[in-house]
Amino acid sequence: MVKHVVMFKMKTFETDLIQNDLKLKFKSELESLIGIIPQIKSFEVGINTSESPAAYDLSLISEFESNEDLDLYRKHPDHARVLEFARQVTIKRRVVDYEV
Repeated sequence: MVKHVVMFKMKTFETDLIQNDLKLKFKSELESLIGIIPQIKSFEVGINTSESPAAYDLSLISEFESNEDLDLYRKHPDHARVLEFARQVTIKRRVVDYEV
């Protein structure tokens, strides 16, 4: 089993309302991959609630049977669509993949 953990730092937008709406849209876009990409075994998306300056804004914790399945997920066209949205609304991304 492979865990795929990603943390995203959002760009700063004009208002808190826009910022929060984009976080919710990003979460929804990620969650839309559930059921579309068959290699996904588990998928959890969370919006940060910490006030720490070191905190990132959104995290994804997902699980795949193998590194090959993770690669299929990464190459899936719907994943590419969500990545394009991510590039528009984020400034940083951190990734950790590990076997369990």
